[in-house]
Amino acid sequence: MSCRVVVLLSGRGSNFQAIVEATLPIEIVAVISNRPQAAGLAFAREHGLTTVALDHTLHAEREGFDAQLADEIERHQPDLVVLAGYMRILSPAFIYRFEGRLLNIHPSLLPMFPGLKTHERALAEGVKIHGCTVHFVTAQLDHGPIVIQAAVPVRADDTANTLATRVLAQEHQIYPQAIRWFAEGRLLNNDGCVNLKDDLTSQSVLSTGA
Repeated sequence: MSCRVVVLLSGRGSNFQAIVEATLPIEIVAVISNRPQAAGLAFAREHGLTTVALDHTLHAEREGFDAQLADEIERHQPDLVVLAGYMRILSPAFIYRFEGRLLNIHPSLLPMFPGLKTHERALAEGVKIHGCTVHFVTAQLDHGPIVIQAAVPVRADDTANTLATRVLAQEHQIYPQAIRWFAEGRLLNNDGCVNLKDDLTSQSVLSTGA
């Protein structure tokens, strides 16, 4: 049986597109956005996927929206919930409800540069290696157990945009890989460290991009 996946997004969903275009042992049972005009919803419809738009601006409180969102997700009975450019901080109650089956991708080598403007901050700090991280979501923002990371060198002439472009290319590689491992039942969470079932010597797998 395929792994049932619900995707959450807020914008164009380029990582979502990479997931769709990969050959993965999953069934995307719903694509949900907090922004009804999100381009990712149009892409999902073009591929015959079920879409749901829940406008967060109609809720005065984050917890109220997250409760509605969680109920909608549960209606589709997912094995995994994938954040693909979902640009809202999730409430602790929501995270607790899906703990262990909630994945996110972040554009930095966590635990470095959690939060926003990661590429600008990497350049300002003068780091020589930057990248991206797939991790399980926990209540501590951008600090959940790491599944896989990809690194790219920071070039002397890089701008935030050129660096972001190279990092994004790596995101499109490692997010489908992480989802494949989850679907195949190969991810083991040992006291906050994620290992591959057939490789218990490594906390995560590091991919290196150009």
